[in-house]
Amino acid sequence: MGASGSGLRAYIGSFTGAGGAGITVADVDDETGALRIRNSTDVVVNPSYLVLAPGGRVLYAVSESEEGAAAALDVTQDPPALLGEPVPVRGAAPTHLALAGGQLLTANYGSGSVTALPVLEDGRLGEAADVLRHEGSGPHAERQEGPHAHAVAPDPSGGWLLAVDLGIDAVQVYALPGPRPHHEVRLRPGSGPRHLVFHPRGDRVYVINELDPTITACRWEASSGVLEPLGETRLVPDGTDVETYPAEVVVCGDGRFLWAANRGHDSIATLALDAPGDRMELVTTTPCGGHWPRDLTLDPSGRRLYVSNERSGDVTWFDIDPSTGVPRRGGSVPAPAASCVVFG
Repeated sequence: MGASGSGLRAYIGSFTGAGGAGITVADVDDETGALRIRNSTDVVVNPSYLVLAPGGRVLYAVSESEEGAAAALDVTQDPPALLGEPVPVRGAAPTHLALAGGQLLTANYGSGSVTALPVLEDGRLGEAADVLRHEGSGPHAERQEGPHAHAVAPDPSGGWLLAVDLGIDAVQVYALPGPRPHHEVRLRPGSGPRHLVFHPRGDRVYVINELDPTITACRWEASSGVLEPLGETRLVPDGTDVETYPAEVVVCGDGRFLWAANRGHDSIATLALDAPGDRMELVTTTPCGGHWPRDLTLDPSGRRLYVSNERSGDVTWFDIDPSTGVPRRGGSVPAPAASCVVFG
């Protein structure tokens, strides 16, 4: 429910440096999925990724800037208001964040590091408690000259944090509480892993690769914190000649379908998963409704997909066919430099 209890709300992050409003609040129509903009706030610079705390009263945002910061906002205020000043992450260009073990974790792309910030009782953020720096490089001269942490995700057991690093073609596994370094998994050189999602069962992980339009299925052992790559699947049809940079991946609640956002190809890829979740088949690709789909989000019901089309400046929603998994465009709302959507 929204902060006022009146219904579901959507929070849209965007790049203020590219003309975005910052954090935009919208009401969600339950029947159609349509978004109706309420208000916005630009108190955070480049809030490119957001996460809502359990209970839905506090929203956390990265500030994707060279100096790098994270911010807490009270969404019971309309528009949301800062809970204290943004806190430096002691890393450059944080692109992603997650809550785990009483901390806010950020993936810092520019500096190739992960930062842990304590979450205080009132939801405010404390000073950085730890910064874990990755090391290495990859074969792509321009994009992999050093580490570039792009995403952080706690596993469903709550005992581990997985950090995806595009620059070194690796997923770092950290033990929680901590985080403490535990295990490094190297993926195919030059693949450029960007984000990941867990299968609803919690025993499989799907890593989307930005530098080659593929997705890697992995086996996940929560008992030991070991991630094992199983195989890759392409996210665009064979023969596609447009340069494509996948951005985000989500999986449906029953584990039958997976969707990926393809920038450049400007499409949503629908993939069918087998029962174990080891193999994927590309069913089709659907136009994303705009240009440069940076983020892809399922609504809480699992019936709709919302795409943040960064360069065309809109959020477009799609109804999902429950039998085929194929999305059908429902509508869109203007959102300049849109980068993500979260619901609460």
